[in-house]
Amino acid sequence: MPLARLARVNDPAPELALNWETERHALLAQRISDIGLEIRGTLLEKLRDQLYAELSAKGLAFKPPVYLSDQWGCPDGTPLIGVPFYLADARLSRIEEDFSVSVETEAESMRFFRHEAGHAFNYAYRLYDRADWRLIFGPYSRPYRDRYRPNPFSRNFVRHILGWYAQKHPDEDFAETFAVWLTPDIDWRREYEGSGALAKLEYMDAVMREVAEQVPEVPEPSEDDLPVSAMQYTVADHYKDAGGAVPLRDPRIFDGDLRTIFADETLAPDAASAAEFIARHRREIVTRISYWTGENANAVRQFVDFLAERSAELHLKAGGLEAGILIELTAFGTAVIMNYRYTNAVDRSDTTP
Repeated sequence: MPLARLARVNDPAPELALNWETERHALLAQRISDIGLEIRGTLLEKLRDQLYAELSAKGLAFKPPVYLSDQWGCPDGTPLIGVPFYLADARLSRIEEDFSVSVETEAESMRFFRHEAGHAFNYAYRLYDRADWRLIFGPYSRPYRDRYRPNPFSRNFVRHILGWYAQKHPDEDFAETFAVWLTPDIDWRREYEGSGALAKLEYMDAVMREVAEQVPEVPEPSEDDLPVSAMQYTVADHYKDAGGAVPLRDPRIFDGDLRTIFADETLAPDAASAAEFIARHRREIVTRISYWTGENANAVRQFVDFLAERSAELHLKAGGLEAGILIELTAFGTAVIMNYRYTNAVDRSDTTP
């Protein structure tokens, strides 16, 4: 039945929903380069200016240029900060939520801004070529791997974004250390007292004083840096390869775990279905698992959606305390995703011929 037929005469909600679906489909079919996106007049402009103010407060003259791109990053060692295009348009942010469950808050965006500024300063002054930099952070030439095994008990690294992201690579270690050093109202000397990370922060403080008044020349973003003008593909195309799903050879692989977390419908006939429970808490579950594991949010979302679909097929119910189920489900999901990150498989049978 069409949505319009379900509406009461004076209820505008279905009409608004239909209007949004029409606009959404139109946006998905539009080339990103043709949407007319820009930073000026958006929240991103305010956040960029806040970053620049924080840099000035530290006495740093260099202000890395910021441009719209496909994701957060400094392209190929260039001291430019790319920010996701969807943050410049509320409608595109809404579409982003469909695929990744959540969009960066202002606080999260500032964390990313400070992190990427760290990369920009590293590249602008080629600090990674310095012998003292390599002594503190390690060789910049170390292979960069998307999947890495962090040590949660180590105090040799700062904590800023995405769990233990500083442990991924010396370049990320520097960027995370810079971000903590830059963040206002953090007493990093007291917070990291007695840790190996303190030496990195003190090094950062000294090196930034050295380069404070130097303003390097920075090129404009090229086509290779993927500014929005070069994104001559549709919004829908952008999300086609948003992140691979966790490989599952057999859809029954987690049936036993789901039956442990949820209840059989014969034992809790009046309880909400497990699929409904997962759908209701989907954003929170995906966000928490993605944060603590560092895994791509889209991959986590697909995994959580798989659990919901499988729970529906098994006719499972959310019988029990909601908070307890949520904790157990999140812990289970985190364990699976962490295993996936370590082994690139969800069970040992996936790694053998």
